[in-house]
Amino acid sequence: MLSDRYDLGLSTASPVARDAYVVGCDLVLSANPGGMAAFDRAIAADPGFALAYASKARLQQVGGDMPGARATLAAGAAVGGTLSPREASHMAFHTLLLAGHNDAAVAAAKAHLRDWPRDAMVLSPCSSVFGLIGFSGRPGREQEQVALLDSVADAYGDDWWFNAQHAFALVETGQRDAARPKIERAVVQNPRNANASHIRAHVYYEDGEAEASRRYLADWLTSYSPDGALHGHLSWHLALCALEAGDTEAAFALYQSAFAPPVAKGGYPLLPMVDAVSFLWRAELAGHPRDPARWQALHDFAHTMFPHAAIAYADTHVALADAVMGDGAGLEARLREMADLQAASRLPSGPVVPALARGFAAFLRQDYDAAIAAIAPVCAEHERIGGSRAQRDLVEFTLLKAYVMAGRNDDVSAMLRARRAGPRGIPVAGVLAH
Repeated sequence: MLSDRYDLGLSTASPVARDAYVVGCDLVLSANPGGMAAFDRAIAADPGFALAYASKARLQQVGGDMPGARATLAAGAAVGGTLSPREASHMAFHTLLLAGHNDAAVAAAKAHLRDWPRDAMVLSPCSSVFGLIGFSGRPGREQEQVALLDSVADAYGDDWWFNAQHAFALVETGQRDAARPKIERAVVQNPRNANASHIRAHVYYEDGEAEASRRYLADWLTSYSPDGALHGHLSWHLALCALEAGDTEAAFALYQSAFAPPVAKGGYPLLPMVDAVSFLWRAELAGHPRDPARWQALHDFAHTMFPHAAIAYADTHVALADAVMGDGAGLEARLREMADLQAASRLPSGPVVPALARGFAAFLRQDYDAAIAAIAPVCAEHERIGGSRAQRDLVEFTLLKAYVMAGRNDDVSAMLRARRAGPRGIPVAGVLAH
């Protein structure tokens, strides 16, 4: 029987199909373009190769083509024939994943990985801050991520993809000393792994090494395709480094050329939207003037791509764009939708996003005490909105700025003392005086 790179048997007798599938999986795991074409080659070489359909469907889902994803997975189920127990379980996981049954998919993945821990194409959708656990809205989801990866670490050994993903989970839980050697090993093992480069940027961020991160990313991005799924997001990381260094011109040049919608390429519009909102807001908190035209374009894009409440991470940033643009009607409509979801037990992040939305609105109307009253009680729970610690610093920076503007200097000092060790740059105007 033919097998994949992780020595898992495949129900195809075609070496061409197997090779194309392995290439496609590695392109997905390294966040490089070309995965869809590779899976199409695998399907063309063996139209009965079910797992190639599942992986293609997952890429379509991530790219926002849900009708195409469902059709592809259905085609794979129809032609798959007799599958091994591992492949049948693999397909069952993807069926739950594409149906949007995220909690059930996580449970199925954990059960699957107990028997087949090296099935990276099942583990991958559950890993990273953008995965099923990362966006689950559950308290403690960062520790849940570490526990899952710890449980399969022995099975992967010294694997380039796993080393990077494990490092991400570790650094997001404050285990910086454990994360550093893993990510350094991963970037040596596969220097063109965009996921590893992304995670290395997070390790740099959490260790307060903005200049080292800037040098690394500026060089690495020169040979990464703009069509790569992480090109825009890595450019966002680079822009934050420039902003922290006071190089405003370079930071905004990256915004305009690399990650402002609709310039950013490579996948689902979630990252371009949140990166752009986050960058513009962080620039304002640092003291740079607002560009209303940029915000208007971003607000329109956000409402086009995410017209209704659904994903906590998206809703947080859409709410911020609404607050900046004074779109009270849009903000209230989203708050009503979130209230309906919560009443139906379909808002996993609970009260965190509605509170942040109200806090942003209060901040923008310069009612800083009201902003503090809304944001401070949920600030310790902001992991529930999803995203990384670096991305969620937007919440902490907003609260810090509200304290500064309200003249609550003792609260500024207390928050700075309580802030996690590592990140040094706090680009919030007025904070350095404390």
